[in-house]
Amino acid sequence: MNTGSLIEDNVKRFGEYENVYFQGKWYTNAETNRNANRLGNALKALGISRGDRVAIQMPNGPPVLTAFPAIYKIGGIVVPLNPLLRPDQAAYIYRDCGAKALITSSDFLGWVLEAQKQSPDLKHIILTDRDNVPNTIPYQKLLSENSDELNMEETDNDDIAALLYTAGTTGQPKGVMHTHYSLYINALSFYEYILNHRSVTLRTLSRTINPKTLQTTEIVQQVTGVNRMIISLGVLPLSHSYGIAFSNTGYFVGGKTVMLKWWNVEEALKAIQAFRVTHLAAVPTMYAQILQFPDLDKYDLSSLEECNSGGAALPSEIAQEWKRKVGVDIREGWGLTESGATTTGQPADRPPKYGSVGKCLLKCNTVKVFDENGQELPPGKQGEIVIKGPTLMKGYWNLPHDTAETIRDGWLYTGDIGYLDEEGYLYITDRKKDLIIRGGENISPREVEEVLFQYPKIADAGVIGIPDKVYGEEIKAFVVLKPNVQSSEEEIIAFCKKHLPTFKTPKKVQFLDSLPKNLLGKVLRMELRKMD
Repeated sequence: MNTGSLIEDNVKRFGEYENVYFQGKWYTNAETNRNANRLGNALKALGISRGDRVAIQMPNGPPVLTAFPAIYKIGGIVVPLNPLLRPDQAAYIYRDCGAKALITSSDFLGWVLEAQKQSPDLKHIILTDRDNVPNTIPYQKLLSENSDELNMEETDNDDIAALLYTAGTTGQPKGVMHTHYSLYINALSFYEYILNHRSVTLRTLSRTINPKTLQTTEIVQQVTGVNRMIISLGVLPLSHSYGIAFSNTGYFVGGKTVMLKWWNVEEALKAIQAFRVTHLAAVPTMYAQILQFPDLDKYDLSSLEECNSGGAALPSEIAQEWKRKVGVDIREGWGLTESGATTTGQPADRPPKYGSVGKCLLKCNTVKVFDENGQELPPGKQGEIVIKGPTLMKGYWNLPHDTAETIRDGWLYTGDIGYLDEEGYLYITDRKKDLIIRGGENISPREVEEVLFQYPKIADAGVIGIPDKVYGEEIKAFVVLKPNVQSSEEEIIAFCKKHLPTFKTPKKVQFLDSLPKNLLGKVLRMELRKMD
């Protein structure tokens, strides 16, 4: 199969309809498909063929939605990159994946051209929003000069469709290889979840007359599908597996998306109110910023029916406050780039369990917890979370040793520590590499952060272990205060002592204006360690 068929199937199934709104204009599914065909033909004319890597490094927008299927259809490999990458970071990925072409916008063209100088294989820079820029190819010119009819490459299920680079929080980024089938089955399985939660059934009664007996026969016919009145707010970056997964699922659903180029709290609130948005998939930082927005009460959010969170741990305090203010539960899910992004989630037919990331969403996958010897642990026992199933990555690009360490006997060892309860709900207590070991005691930074979030003056928090001559490691907290409030290290430590055992209480507190985070709002603990 070829993942590029998703958009073609969408057009055949639903016909042409307006499905994406961006900066004052609606775009149809058929229009995007035609442009994808034009771009695919243009890439082939530039010498891009099956197996070649094409990078996409730009903010969200219609050209990104066009570029993904265009590259898939010609058998190329999509390499989506965070547009905020510095030239040295981007150049490393260009070289590592051997990208031959890159699609970008003028927002970061200077950085891209600087990175290109360090990347001998990168020959073509396609610029989406400006013409006549030296050393670039105009995107619109490519579309206007190429046919909207394209013969799709017949790819195998196991062929690589995308290289999704990890954030590189513990070292250089790794290219996660996802196949056409792993991307497809991940989107299809999440569609099934939506189908269960937001289904609609059309029933009709037909009558037929037997010409011989003249007797009437009544037949009840019914068709079940997803409620297509879903209107999503597209704020997840399409350079990340979380955003890509939801985008692919949209082909099955046939709903509409209001897309923002960049995350902006006020613009998000305006869009929810103006378009009566029903579905919001976001990261915890986005929910926290909405709740902290001073004019939140001026906006009507009553249209929201479904709120999902992923990409980073959702503090229970934020989930509870959202429920109080907005009246809708945030359903937290969990996954990782290596597993296809949407691995677990809160069941649609019952209230969410705050603190848990839900159950395994995908019937084709299995989630278990293993001890250090690779033995399955019973409910309630903490260990490393492992996953098996068809949504897993094929491996790391050009890193066979790292692949063998991560996937063993078909199980993906996630590096996340947690446990399953008796009902199969998964709880993640921390990253294996982030655990703080103080005097032989394992301490979860997330547990300490949950307490810090309960302190009314704190807007954001991150916790790391720092070297200590007596205990090996001690706990240090980095906190961001809410606007127009003051606090002290002593005050925060005293609060923690009331809610945590002494050995889990931070020894030091450092105040910051903001925490270093990746594009999806996950705290970069490696950067915090550099600040110590």
